[in-house]
Amino acid sequence: MLLDVVNFVFLDEYKILLTFENGEKREFDCATLIDQKPFHVFEDKNYFKRAKIEYGTLVWPNEIDIAPETLYVCSTPYEKVS
Repeated sequence: MLLDVVNFVFLDEYKILLTFENGEKREFDCATLIDQKPFHVFEDKNYFKRAKIEYGTLVWPNEIDIAPETLYVCSTPYEKVS
């Protein structure tokens, strides 16, 4: 089942808190992608922070995106630490 991303919040470093359309919150660490093209541009934190949601997934300028199924499968359930 494909779940769209409906909201996101930047956490520390390259971690992003994602909210999926089913209400589930999951944490995705983009640091695991930085060594791969085209994601090496994330080293520029200003560029990284330009993410937005389009068509149910995260996208960046210059047609860079991460598939929503990748965001879901490669993320972990978010548990807020008090």
